[in-house]
Amino acid sequence: MTFLRWYELQKLYNDYASVLDDGPLSNWPDFFTEQCLYMIQPRDNYDKDLPLAVVRCESRAMLQDRVQAVEETIMYEPRYLRHHITNVSAEDLHGDEFRVKANYTVIQVLQDELPQILSTGRYLDQIVREHGVLRFKQKRVVYDSVLVPNSLIYPI
Repeated sequence: MTFLRWYELQKLYNDYASVLDDGPLSNWPDFFTEQCLYMIQPRDNYDKDLPLAVVRCESRAMLQDRVQAVEETIMYEPRYLRHHITNVSAEDLHGDEFRVKANYTVIQVLQDELPQILSTGRYLDQIVREHGVLRFKQKRVVYDSVLVPNSLIYPI
């Protein structure tokens, strides 16, 4: 993998985290191809090749519906999030298609509370170049705990 490709992947993950942390959340679906897969699933299910996920979206339109639900219909206490994405490693599949692994941690801060770890785990992604732009064709968020917090509102 060339330095330029590695830099492009790093920028994709940095921009992804920035949109989730600082918004606007309505830009989040733009990181994905039209037909995509976005899943949040526990490590146990992933390791056993079980399809059960706490969130499963199979198109950009489903991701847009998720954003609309977060912004307009779900009632929740305001919070700040910080995504930390590390150890990004990529494997070239076919020139402009990559299989990427990365670790993530999401820190959540509610008003009048100390920061707490919301989720930690890894991203198992398939990324493609579409019209010159890198996009997620598949983003599988595999969280390490068997428990999922009640406050899983925002995408990870």
